[in-house]
Amino acid sequence: MVRLFTAVPIPFDIAEGLSRRQRGLPGARWRPAEALHITLAFYGDVTGPCADDLTAELTRARVDPFELTLEGVGAFGEDHRSRALWAGVAASEPLDILAGRCRAAALRAGVALESRDYRPHVTLAYLRGAQDDRVGAWMTGHNLLKSPPFRVDRFGLYASVLTGAGSHYTLEREYLF
Repeated sequence: MVRLFTAVPIPFDIAEGLSRRQRGLPGARWRPAEALHITLAFYGDVTGPCADDLTAELTRARVDPFELTLEGVGAFGEDHRSRALWAGVAASEPLDILAGRCRAAALRAGVALESRDYRPHVTLAYLRGAQDDRVGAWMTGHNLLKSPPFRVDRFGLYASVLTGAGSHYTLEREYLF
């Protein structure tokens, strides 16, 4: 079994701009620039035959190239405890369509999906022991984030391996539009 997801990679210059914001919050485990991405669909643990079918089905998940902009920051969490910081993605119909097509590919390949609503974002850090007031202060200091627009002309199928230092991602296949 392999843990899989599809994502739009963040261009190097945009990732570098995000990396400059990744400081000043004790308890944050900042994601390295090469790990920054916008998840389209998370498939979880997938067996070999289903992974092969998914890889083939994803060839149908295409849209015309489009532009995206990152804007704003926020946090995910439960019970007033933040567990992850993220950069937001400006509303984008092509991105929503692409994510829907990646989910449809999974269903055709027999891969079960979570039923969560799609909320595009770039995870900047996972939080462990960060104080909520410090998280709020960090978000206030970075809430005007707005990246230059960047062109999206591909997405990737990635394998994810969980390690003690965080997840490590490997590009399994790239899909060009």
